[in-house]
Amino acid sequence: MSKVKLSLLFTVLIVTTGFLTLKSRKSVNSPAADKRPNIIVILADDLGYSDIGCYGGEINTPNLDYLAQNGIRYRQFYNTSRCCPTRASLLTGLYNQQAGIGKMTEAENQPGYQGHITKNTVTLAEVLKTAGYQTGMTGKWHVSNTFTQKTPQDQLAWLNHQKDFGAFSPIEQYPTSRGFDKFFGTIWGVVDFFDPFSLVNGTEPVRQVPADYYHTDAINDTTVSYIREFSKSDKPFFLYVAQNAPHWPLMAKPEDIAKYKDTYKAGWDAIRQARYNKMINLGIIDPKRTKLPENPKGAMKWEDNPTKEWDAHAMAVHAAMIDRMDQGIGRIINALKQTGELENTLILFLTDNGASPENCANYGPGFDRPSETRDGRKIIYATQKQVMPGPQTSYASIDQRWASVANTPYRYYKAESFEGGINTPVIAFWPKGISAKKGSFSEHTGHVMDLMSTFCELTGAKYPAWFNGNAIKPTTGVSFVASFTGKPSKGHSTLFNEHFGARYARQGNWKLVSLASDSTWHLYDLSNDQSETNDLAAIHPEKVKHLAALWQQWARSHQVFPKPGKPASAK
Repeated sequence: MSKVKLSLLFTVLIVTTGFLTLKSRKSVNSPAADKRPNIIVILADDLGYSDIGCYGGEINTPNLDYLAQNGIRYRQFYNTSRCCPTRASLLTGLYNQQAGIGKMTEAENQPGYQGHITKNTVTLAEVLKTAGYQTGMTGKWHVSNTFTQKTPQDQLAWLNHQKDFGAFSPIEQYPTSRGFDKFFGTIWGVVDFFDPFSLVNGTEPVRQVPADYYHTDAINDTTVSYIREFSKSDKPFFLYVAQNAPHWPLMAKPEDIAKYKDTYKAGWDAIRQARYNKMINLGIIDPKRTKLPENPKGAMKWEDNPTKEWDAHAMAVHAAMIDRMDQGIGRIINALKQTGELENTLILFLTDNGASPENCANYGPGFDRPSETRDGRKIIYATQKQVMPGPQTSYASIDQRWASVANTPYRYYKAESFEGGINTPVIAFWPKGISAKKGSFSEHTGHVMDLMSTFCELTGAKYPAWFNGNAIKPTTGVSFVASFTGKPSKGHSTLFNEHFGARYARQGNWKLVSLASDSTWHLYDLSNDQSETNDLAAIHPEKVKHLAALWQQWARSHQVFPKPGKPASAK
């Protein structure tokens, strides 16, 4: 066996089993020379606002609950409503169009729609690396142009691991070319959790995975190995842990699915109501200003649902994927404890958008979706719910009704600019640096682009005007370090978004918003209607006009050129 193959095999063993157990050279009791905090950002994928336990869900997430109980939770923190735009904004400290990803990863002939993070930006890793930080990333990249093959047959052969066509994106757009010292994960978005396409270690494709591989475990165990390696140094570290869970396809380990086999047989409305009640009891929402929206007229009742068994099982798999992610986060926390790094590590947990209403089975194989497994088993796209979700050979998603439950108490879902699409649960945990009351909530109005300003303030890193010979756009983010004290911290006075026609303008507590399918503006006063149930547009036409003008001004100055149509790759 060649040295290259041996090295690759060793890497796969490490990341899938967490075997790397070398102890830190730094004594647990001896302080590091550099007092600045380590930073770990954990980004979930298509997680609903109320999915995890500490935000109202029935899913077992004891490790995220631990972070929340010993940290702070945010009530109004925003993403950009979809996977790659949110990642671009989070990584660069800019609105996503400024960073080059106004839609997805396909390049268009407009500055804000290049389909990759452009050269006139800097990433969190690039900035923190200039300040002496060690940098690593695990999981889903999804902010680079994706290569495709000339014929559909070749594309499927590539997706099915039956042909090798080399790099998955331009190498200069890979994480290790944008400031990350180490990277293990996928370059593309959608993955088979048991055998992911576009998996790389650094820049080298991982061409074979063990028989018991599960991608969520690999992401978290690789993160553990990075923590153990980085903690040997006196330099602080930054880790970006970009989970793929619980994005479709619904794939989970049988033992995790079994935990929830009966949970969702109660149906959509019963689970939604239980979550709403728990959120009130936890103090996440105030029922006076956040009502539970009514179901759309004519919506099917659970008792009339002819596919109850399938739907309950689908949501059980969704829960199992989140449960498994939380288990891995527990191993990350444990590694920080063992290396003496937990007290001075800032951990931020959030999600890239609301739960997804998509029926992924309707997309069928192609682009980023395989037609069969590596060993030739046919993948069934469950358009008629003809096979149960969970195994590698089934492609399915939770669909619109469960997505509404996952986003309780908000309306709509991923890709829309209503709160159900853009309001992200955020947990901040940092024993040494957060003085706010443990388990408290923050009303700070934040956005994923704020991570850049926040980390620069915490670490002394300088956001550059020039980097690698390129003029860098000024960050549009606002630091939320002040919110760590528990004192009132306002954050953004205005925020905006646009994605495939879905858009909003928020100023103070006023929010103007429209759907992707309908350009009609709707107006809400979030101070007493956070679930957006009472449209005030007809009552306050002057406010509609004012906010619409602000949105137009923002669009003109931030490279926003909306075009109709749906993404070619629904990720």
